[in-house]
Amino acid sequence: MYQMLKATQAAKAEIASLTTRQKNAALEAMAQSLLDRAPQILAANQEDMAAARHTMPPVRLDRLLLTQDRIGSMARGIRAVAALPDPVGHLLDARTRPDGLQIRRVSVPMGAIGVIYESRPNVTSDAAALALKAGSVCVLRGGKEAFRSCSAITEALRIGLRSQHITEYAVSLVQDTSRESALALMTASGYIDLLIPRGGPGLMQAVREHATVPYIATGTGICHVYVEQSADQDMALSIIDNGKTSRPGVCNATEVLLVDRSIAQEFLPKLYARLVAGREVPVQLRLDQTAQAIIPGVPAGPRDFDTEFLDYILAVKCVDGLEDAMAHIAAHSTGHSEAIVTRDQNAMATFTQEVDSGCVYVNASTRLTDGYEFGLGSEMGIATQKLHARGPMGLGQLVSYKYIILGSGHIR
Repeated sequence: MYQMLKATQAAKAEIASLTTRQKNAALEAMAQSLLDRAPQILAANQEDMAAARHTMPPVRLDRLLLTQDRIGSMARGIRAVAALPDPVGHLLDARTRPDGLQIRRVSVPMGAIGVIYESRPNVTSDAAALALKAGSVCVLRGGKEAFRSCSAITEALRIGLRSQHITEYAVSLVQDTSRESALALMTASGYIDLLIPRGGPGLMQAVREHATVPYIATGTGICHVYVEQSADQDMALSIIDNGKTSRPGVCNATEVLLVDRSIAQEFLPKLYARLVAGREVPVQLRLDQTAQAIIPGVPAGPRDFDTEFLDYILAVKCVDGLEDAMAHIAAHSTGHSEAIVTRDQNAMATFTQEVDSGCVYVNASTRLTDGYEFGLGSEMGIATQKLHARGPMGLGQLVSYKYIILGSGHIR
């Protein structure tokens, strides 16, 4: 791997010096190459799917699956990044001191961005496109379940780069999918300027324990929806249904539902009818004691309100009003996305002000936490921390800055 990291380091200066026009031309070539090589990518993905079919649950298989439409979406994502303003070279601040010293703060590329991710091959193209537009190189380490797919996508992207006479080391894929290769990236000081891990709690724990390079905490989403007593209940059902079932295996899926106790007798039967009764894939409801007395379901266990299910499972709890709901979120949230469904303006204001997560919604689904939905093009991940980046990480979060100071013989 270190030969690859050395080559990546050598490519940093070339990528940082590209003009906006050169970067956009490269991105267009990368997008077109994905479409041109769709048959090879799909064939590789079918091999990954065949190998994983007996070891992965259906929801995770859906994350791994590529189709012609999904490859088209990946290409559109790259083109959307090309259409965004270049984040490099912006004058962020300028001031002149009383003695005439001029101080400017300018956005600059991050350098080498490492990304560790699991069974989502589309991350390969998203990360490569964002890094390139931000003037950085990227080193990608995918999961073993998606390795053939990620390799085919990386080769397509590199063909696009070479067609524009740009070094293929703008995007590199680690060939070793062992735990050791992940640890090597976490400790690649001097080679990796920023590490972005995209995975479950196990990966994030390993990063916290071992990383010696700067990293962004991303991913784990115990996302809540609180149905306040004044809520439009049909709207609430639509938001919950979308948040839980549209794609349950992703980090912005709704995992916990909080229902105001004052409307539970009326609302919970509607929830059961919507998510369970008559559905081809019913949602398993894990209910607190109050909810159990109203609708059928599985009694909630001690860890169910602290679990990212990534499946057709929803933990349900009845709460005594807004303050109780916010206290539960504060105790159990991972800082990803939380939503309130309400018609009460005071409840809206209090919830958005006091809930401390990267994305706080009013009358909208947590599934909207996404770089594309936010108009950021693609995203590098969802940051659940507070320093440097928070929420969907688009181009603006993939650059650093430096100070440029202009003097005329100034000394201290």
